[in-house]
Amino acid sequence: MINRRQTLAAAALLPAAAHAQTPAQAPWSPGRPITMVVPYPAGGPSDALARMVAAEMTKDLGTPVVIENVAGGGAAIGTLRVARGPADGTQIAFGSNQTHATNISLLPDGGGYQPVRDFAPIASLADLQHILVVRNEIAAHSVPEFLALLRAQPGRLTCASTGQGSAAHLTYELFKAKTGLEMVHVPYRGSAPLMNDLMGGHVDVSFATTPTVLSQVQAGRLRALAVASPNKSPHLPDLPTLAETGVQGVEADAWFALFAPAATPAPALARLRDLTAAAMSREPVREATTRAGMTVHVRDAATLGRFLDEDIRRWAEVIRTANVRPE
Repeated sequence: MINRRQTLAAAALLPAAAHAQTPAQAPWSPGRPITMVVPYPAGGPSDALARMVAAEMTKDLGTPVVIENVAGGGAAIGTLRVARGPADGTQIAFGSNQTHATNISLLPDGGGYQPVRDFAPIASLADLQHILVVRNEIAAHSVPEFLALLRAQPGRLTCASTGQGSAAHLTYELFKAKTGLEMVHVPYRGSAPLMNDLMGGHVDVSFATTPTVLSQVQAGRLRALAVASPNKSPHLPDLPTLAETGVQGVEADAWFALFAPAATPAPALARLRDLTAAAMSREPVREATTRAGMTVHVRDAATLGRFLDEDIRRWAEVIRTANVRPE
């Protein structure tokens, strides 16, 4: 016969037993393909990285992650589409320092979106370092010699960039602010004409991304003086950072990251973050990223959020001080 004490004891076990019998909650699944909007043309380093990550996410998720290139408007058109799109995990943005750090200070109304308010960070993927390069005829083989040349001939040398308000231009403006030394800024529409004129002797200097100048530096057609980064270049390991040469505060890595609309549910964000971390942990992806001239740098969502706040403030000050206006 079951007494009252046995009945109470059995009742006390019921919640735990019910919990133990409940299957683990299944991870979020989108139910339809995920679109990764890349706000740049197909074929560049950013597009290649996005496609690698999308392919790995597709394998793990079992649902296609497709790339949609929506270029234009200083990369704001595609980014705005995600900000205003479905917040259910099925549309994410391939973002960069341009889309999520500098556009807010460069474009009217920031391009129509707010990089912090309108987006939830997923993770960063990789950095693009800027290399200080000079044409071979410039009489400077080190940063101290280059600084001495700028002091002796103020405003004489020309510094080429990939466009007004581009990362290369802003790196030069940061260098100018930290050193007090000025060159004549010459904006180009893209890296190809810039490189032709730099090697042809029509311009003198550039802060160019590693993929743009690596082969030319290795072939001896351009001279690299330093990397404008907190870290040494894995592609040019003997090259000093600017800080190591005595120029402090010129750390201007471009970067790529993934973002979702701000209202995306937590389970979807958690799954997207796990998928991204898994993709970037795989050696073939890391090797291909490095071969493309980038540096793998995975920041989790919390770290990326803090970094984003800092990057927005830093470039806003540079843009304001130099009165930079996009073309």
